[in-house]
Amino acid sequence: MTPPVDFEEKARQAKQASGGGYPVQLSAADLMRNFVHAALDADPSLIEQTTGQGGHQSRKLKIPAIPTGESPLALTATGGSLSWAAAGGIPTPPASGTHVLGAVNGTLTWLATEAC
Repeated sequence: MTPPVDFEEKARQAKQASGGGYPVQLSAADLMRNFVHAALDADPSLIEQTTGQGGHQSRKLKIPAIPTGESPLALTATGGSLSWAAAGGIPTPPASGTHVLGAVNGTLTWLATEAC
């Protein structure tokens, strides 16, 4: 997901007599466009106010922990709250390795991938 305004690109395109490309002028409108793009748009009941890095006010999405020993599961919303429920049609994840859930010929399957 690319932000609307690429500030690195703005710096590369900047014109200056020295040819260095600096200083780069940033507009408040461009900054706000990126902030709005990055803002989480979720039901307020799923957002918890918290204190983030440096003591600044922050928000986090309340997603319940995945229960152990129950598989397969799907994240569901009931009455405005998230919960894990039995998921029909989702295959059991492999016991080891790094995988992503994908579709092959219309069938859900776990695909092996590299660790991030």
